[in-house]
Amino acid sequence: MCGITGWLHFDKNMKENEGQIVKMMDTLHFRGPDEKNVYAADHIGFGHTRLIVIDPDGGRQPMQKTYDNSNYVMVYNGELYNTEKVRTQLKQLGHTFSSHSDTEVVLTSYIEWGNRCVEKLNGIFAFAIWDETNQVLYLVRDRLGVKPLFYTETRDGFLFGSEIKALLAHESVEPHVDEAGLLELFSLGPSRTPGYGIYKGIDEVKPGHAMKISRDGKKSICYWNVQSRSHSESLEETVDQVRSYLSAAADRQLVSDKPISTFLSGGLDSSALTAFAAARHEGKLHTFSIDYEENDKYFKANDFQPDSDKWYIDQMKEVFGTEHHYETVDIDTLIHELEEAVIARDLPGMADIDSSLLWFCRKIKHQAVVSLSGECADEIFGGYPWFYKQELMNRKGFPWIDSLPERQKLLHKKWRKKLPLEEHAYQRYTETIKETPLNGEEDREERRHKEMSYLNMQWFMQTLLERKDRMSMRASLEVRVPFADHELVEYVWNIPAEWKRYGGKEKGILREALKGVLPQDVLYRKKNPYPKTHHPRYTEGMTRKLQNVLEKNDAPLYDLIDPKKLKRLVNSQGSSFPRPWYGQLMSGPQLLAYFWQVNYWMEAYDIKIK
Repeated sequence: MCGITGWLHFDKNMKENEGQIVKMMDTLHFRGPDEKNVYAADHIGFGHTRLIVIDPDGGRQPMQKTYDNSNYVMVYNGELYNTEKVRTQLKQLGHTFSSHSDTEVVLTSYIEWGNRCVEKLNGIFAFAIWDETNQVLYLVRDRLGVKPLFYTETRDGFLFGSEIKALLAHESVEPHVDEAGLLELFSLGPSRTPGYGIYKGIDEVKPGHAMKISRDGKKSICYWNVQSRSHSESLEETVDQVRSYLSAAADRQLVSDKPISTFLSGGLDSSALTAFAAARHEGKLHTFSIDYEENDKYFKANDFQPDSDKWYIDQMKEVFGTEHHYETVDIDTLIHELEEAVIARDLPGMADIDSSLLWFCRKIKHQAVVSLSGECADEIFGGYPWFYKQELMNRKGFPWIDSLPERQKLLHKKWRKKLPLEEHAYQRYTETIKETPLNGEEDREERRHKEMSYLNMQWFMQTLLERKDRMSMRASLEVRVPFADHELVEYVWNIPAEWKRYGGKEKGILREALKGVLPQDVLYRKKNPYPKTHHPRYTEGMTRKLQNVLEKNDAPLYDLIDPKKLKRLVNSQGSSFPRPWYGQLMSGPQLLAYFWQVNYWMEAYDIKIK
């Protein structure tokens, strides 16, 4: 994986502005600590930081290639999983290669197929190609949005980067947030509208989209989406196909010249990937799990977290002979890393869920450069409660944001009328529901299930993928997500809803597909979310941190949140807010941590409200 950035201006020579490009590139050091390079020419400048995974010498970037007297330059962040298949096709068409890197395959694909090259690619990626002859910049983001790609237009031209910080490093970009950004932050946060970057004037290429920038302007192109069609296969055939698609996706994503590992929580999704990886891995596979200081002492089971992970992890470790690493983060570190988690995102995020993952990824990096993770399975196969609990599935608006009236009341009085949180969130919800790709054959139940699936893919999944990318890349760790393989996603999209919940269990069809692959207890374990701390010292620590903020009369948070209600929230240690802020578990000390992150973000980035 890598960090990419660039600057296009049709009236400037970027050779004279190389220092500015270097400044933008240097902000992405953690995404690519092994190597960094700049390309500067008439009108275009590229910066690239590299995390070396495949072909150390041949994959160097920015990469240039000349074909039929035309010059092409590319910066690429990602991993192509069908490299050899595409390379073979291109060789048959007369192309030659000087490396075995996937980077050269992607660039040559564009040379051969132009904008349609992305249809040939299976992987996670964000890349930019400068077509010098035609004076066109082409930006692409992968189908499911695993890899990020932000951009902005200023008086000094068109800028892009893997992270917002690369854009903010340019002298023409200011860290401003307007009312639209505040609406996003408080009605949808920590999620955000696909394509919207919170900062004024900063946007993101949407998943499954490409952009073409020329002297005539810019054009956005949707090149992929799920498509609804009749599902004609039997249940038994469907089970076999799910197993085949998932196995193939995991197999493709094990290609690496560097040590590889898996996240292992003992849940269905991470265990499935571990089982497939262990079967193909030479030697012992390294697996990793996270827990919190004294969680065995303070853990309290509930509907969302019915049990702890260790017993299931031990089963997986024994059955598959993995070299397992139990990593336990202490409370002081968890709190301390909240700052770095904001810097990693360039935004307030998921509080200690972010900071613990950042710490965890750093631990994994000691043993491996690449790791497989189980994100996206719940969104694709319908694993969350809102896929089967009618009161959640049919409620008005996002089922994981059930706190909008309370959010509205928390706002400072000067913002309450200017920021209609419920209206904004519901508008975004209805827009997405209307976009759901249906074929008109669905009955009421099937239609609602597809609407919920599409809503999750566009929103909840994007939030989790953003979290995984920023925290892992801040630790210079490449994380791959086989459940986001687009071939698997396309197939599962059309499986009937009742089959996805086969046997009355969430992700029932996936469990059937994994019979004989996983131990019985792991196969039928009830879904558990990413773990959080239950330690009272964390609550005490976050209460103190937010109290320290309140003691500063000029704290930015005072301009956004009603001071009296904020103090009440702190004095109650977060319990005065009656519902989770987001998802199922973001409440109490996690909510205090979120507000602390909002304040820290505004101070650290010198955010100006416009």
